[in-house]
Amino acid sequence: MSKTQIKALVFDVFGTVVDWRTSISRQAAELGAKHGVEADWNKFADDWRAGYVVGVAKVNSGDDEWKIVDQIHRERLDVILDEYGFSMIDMDEEEKVEFNKAWHRLDGWPDSTDGLLRLKSKYIIASLSNGNIALLTNMAKYANLHWDAVLSAELTGKYKTHPRVYTKTAELLGLKYDEVMLVAAHNGDLRGAINAGLKAALVTRPDEYGDTKQTDLEPEPDFDFFAKDFHDLADQLGCT
Repeated sequence: MSKTQIKALVFDVFGTVVDWRTSISRQAAELGAKHGVEADWNKFADDWRAGYVVGVAKVNSGDDEWKIVDQIHRERLDVILDEYGFSMIDMDEEEKVEFNKAWHRLDGWPDSTDGLLRLKSKYIIASLSNGNIALLTNMAKYANLHWDAVLSAELTGKYKTHPRVYTKTAELLGLKYDEVMLVAAHNGDLRGAINAGLKAALVTRPDEYGDTKQTDLEPEPDFDFFAKDFHDLADQLGCT
């Protein structure tokens, strides 16, 4: 395909741009140390994330009403705080609200800030995440992510991989579907984008799940680009 056809790059965020697992594990360990709770904090992060996956699936299937990711995270947090022994201590509502915003404070991968700046020099760059806009905006400030636009599934009332999430994003940017390329570390997300008419670039993040789950490391045949990180993608796209 011609690189000149692409005018905007839109990015999956959790796992592709930010290291959610390490960031949540670290913040959970800090909370545990404060309250004298000991646990496997990587597993805590995985368990919290699993609730998100189930939550967005229930919204898309119609088994649950629309709710933003902050709410999905909070509903799951209330469950796992009990499971990990925090029910035995006095955590007030304000502290729970603040800890739920741990997802607003995720560290970028080492190449994220500089790699995105390189890609931004030639293309419109925007988030395309299931995360709600407030979450993504705060995360961008925290992790130094220089988006041209903060776009979210929240704008459609559906979650990826529903096709409307992808098509609405292109429309909001004033572009044709095939002028927009999704950049993601997850083949399922990229398949959703292709099915909706967008282009697709796989950027691998082999450390996303630690040793607990295999990541997507190989592109499917119809993916447009395949890169090891954002700098590799920028090189392939001719960015300075």
